[in-house]
Amino acid sequence: MVGESLLDQQQLEPSSSEDISLPTSLIRKLYIGHFLARWDARMWEFSVGLYMITLWPDSLILPAVYGAIESASIALLGPIIGQWVEKLTYIKVLRIWLVTQNLSFIIAGCTVVALLFYPDLKSTNLTAFISLVILTNLSGAVGVLSTLAGTILIEREWVVVISEAHPPGVLTRINSIIRRIDLTCKLLAPVISGFIMSFVSVKASAMTLAVWNTVAVWLEYWLFTSVYSGIPALAERSQRRISRPSRKLTWKRSDPFLQKERACFLRGAKIRFRRI
Repeated sequence: MVGESLLDQQQLEPSSSEDISLPTSLIRKLYIGHFLARWDARMWEFSVGLYMITLWPDSLILPAVYGAIESASIALLGPIIGQWVEKLTYIKVLRIWLVTQNLSFIIAGCTVVALLFYPDLKSTNLTAFISLVILTNLSGAVGVLSTLAGTILIEREWVVVISEAHPPGVLTRINSIIRRIDLTCKLLAPVISGFIMSFVSVKASAMTLAVWNTVAVWLEYWLFTSVYSGIPALAERSQRRISRPSRKLTWKRSDPFLQKERACFLRGAKIRFRRI
């Protein structure tokens, strides 16, 4: 009897796994969209330092200033970006992320092109030179912050929701492929950018970056919206995220919460009084 029940269970397992199999075409679109988005970020991440050194070969002040602005923006605004991603719907976060990331890299690429085409601008018109450098730094910082929002949306939200109704191995497999895509972009994007800079020119590299982001934003948006429309669980979770703040507000206004809050306040006051 035990052997027969085990055989029946083994026969049922393949059919159940087939019923809950992921839509292959949509998952493939998710991977391609993530690849394009990460490729944009990795190209800029590698190229910006070389652009700054080309603009001012005798000093490392420009790449140092850009690195400081980028690190400070992530350290100061990173938590705010995370809270913002949690409050908005998935589709709003998706649109803002793709528009701001690609538009920021387009603006940064255009300003770098202008600075490279006018190398004497530093001596002839210092105000214009400083303004373009500031615009490049700010655009790059906005692009990095929007990339952070996209990373949270895809890797921390969508992947978890998509694999929620599946075995744990599905989440592990998707995460491993997403990570592999990121590492591939981190490895190959600098190689391609380096080839363009070495065998064509630095100006061509900056123009390629701007044109690439102009074209890629539309393809990325189509791929991600196709995934969002094809997987109902994403829309359901997105609607649940909107209704969550109202429930929290109602819970905080309830009497038990107020009583506990008063008790904590009094306890904290007693501790401070004892220290005095």
